[in-house]
Amino acid sequence: MVLNTNKLVIAVSLVLSGFFAVEMMTQLLSEDKPVAPSKILFGSCADQNKPQPIWNSINKEQPDVFLFLGDNIYADTENREVFEQQYAQLNAKPGFQTLRENSQILATWDDHDYGVDDGGADYPAKELSRQVFLDFWGEPEDSQRRSRDWGIYKASYFGAKDQRVQIIMLDTRWNRTPLISLVKEEYKAKRKIFNKGLYVPSEDPQATILGEQQWQQLEQDLKQPADLRIIVSSIQVFSYFTGFESWANFPPEQQRMLELIKTTEAKNVLFISGDTHSAELSKITDASGNSLFELTSSGLTNIEENPSSNQNRVQGPYTGQNYGFIEIDWQAPGRPVLFGVRDVQGRTQFSQQILIDQ
Repeated sequence: MVLNTNKLVIAVSLVLSGFFAVEMMTQLLSEDKPVAPSKILFGSCADQNKPQPIWNSINKEQPDVFLFLGDNIYADTENREVFEQQYAQLNAKPGFQTLRENSQILATWDDHDYGVDDGGADYPAKELSRQVFLDFWGEPEDSQRRSRDWGIYKASYFGAKDQRVQIIMLDTRWNRTPLISLVKEEYKAKRKIFNKGLYVPSEDPQATILGEQQWQQLEQDLKQPADLRIIVSSIQVFSYFTGFESWANFPPEQQRMLELIKTTEAKNVLFISGDTHSAELSKITDASGNSLFELTSSGLTNIEENPSSNQNRVQGPYTGQNYGFIEIDWQAPGRPVLFGVRDVQGRTQFSQQILIDQ
């Protein structure tokens, strides 16, 4: 099923191209969609310099919504022209064009489309990067994402009462304080033997990923009514610490996320993430027996054949090109939600089901 509002979008996009087409499409789609989606697909880590055959399987599924989780291009630059050239390469992919014409697209960034590997708040060209990013993805000129000083966070809503989906796109780059890296060469060598990264958890009580204003907005949004909540983080939230970039580098931020979900009484929360160049499903359970799932899908082009260990992993890893899926049956008893990962041929590699009404 494709959202009816896209019919108008397709007609307009036939006479437009490039950045302008993307901008016009998004402006024609309102922030609050009256039709609840039954199929949401998502992915990350799409190198614009590589073939992208995975769009064939994605477009066959006709997703209502597609979520770009970050590393949507690989730019790593502070130069506007380079950014625009890399986005233009993505825009020229026939499969991407088909997706854009037929599905609602929401996007956040990770480090390589932000502009620097493992980058954070100290990246000097982040304002330039933000404007080029939002131009490409069609953000309206009057959008707060363009001007507020705490990044490109976005909350969107689909569906009416009893079929309402909330999608929250976090910004894990704009406010993130510096990572703490190992410096002694002998430590680095030992870490590489066990396929672990070079970062260590920060002990600074002021260290943050989201920044205080983004945390406050997230709290407000989690208090809004929704039957299913999807929280998008470009990096893994609940993976067991391995030394690579993840929320595990900031333990108080991890704990704050858990506490916020509990205090806001937000129900049916599913986390999705990218970045790792492999796919897996993580699960954590609190002292009360409540469980949270995090589905990681990466990458659309880039893969890691030897992913790190993750003690919270319950399915996977899958190391081929992949995309994530969330399928909602609003009419079936319990309103089941099936989510998992599919490969470049569209074959399901693993999946998990929850019931909205459970």
